[in-house]
Amino acid sequence: MDARQTGGFLALAAVLTAAGCIISQDEQAGRECAFDADCPESYTCAGPEGQRFCEVIYPPRPGTPDGGSTDGGPTDGGTVVPTYCAEIQPILAANCVSTCHGALTEGSNRSDFRLDYYESADTSQPKGAKAMATRIKVRAFDFQTMPPSDPKPSDAERALLARWAVGGAPFCSDGGTPDAGGN
Repeated sequence: MDARQTGGFLALAAVLTAAGCIISQDEQAGRECAFDADCPESYTCAGPEGQRFCEVIYPPRPGTPDGGSTDGGPTDGGTVVPTYCAEIQPILAANCVSTCHGALTEGSNRSDFRLDYYESADTSQPKGAKAMATRIKVRAFDFQTMPPSDPKPSDAERALLARWAVGGAPFCSDGGTPDAGGN
C-alpha cells in the first residue's frame, strides 16, 4: 500500500470512527435511567419517577438555525419570530400532541410535559410548550429524532420550531395571555 492509499484509508477510518461515536451517543436518548449519572455527559435523566429517560441537554446553538443572530425581540435577524398561536401550535398539534404529548387520555406516554398548551399557571400541571422550547428545538431540529414516527414535520416546519425556540418562544403577536393548562 503506497502513501496515497494509506492516507485515504486513514481518512476513511477517522470518518467512520467519528460517525460511530455520534451514532453510539445518539442511541442513548430514550434509555431508561434513575439518575443523571446513568446517562452520558450531554444527557440528563428526565421525567417523573418510574418513567425517567435519558434526554439530550446542551445549550442551544448561538443564533438562529441559519447561523444569524437574535436579539430576543419580535424579529430574528430581520425575520419575524414565529409565535405559538399562529405557527407553532398547529405543528405541535399535528405531529406531537396527536401521537404522544397531549392529555393522558389522548394516548400520551409522557406525563412530565405536554405540548397541547403553552404554559400553565397551575404548578401541579405538567410543563407546557414554552418550558420545553429548547428540548423541542434539540429533538425536532438539531437531531431530528422527534417525532419518532409519522406524522413528521417538514424541514420548513422544523426550522420554524427552531426559530421560535431561539427567538424566546413567544406566545402571540397580539400580546394575548397564555391559557391556563387547557387545550
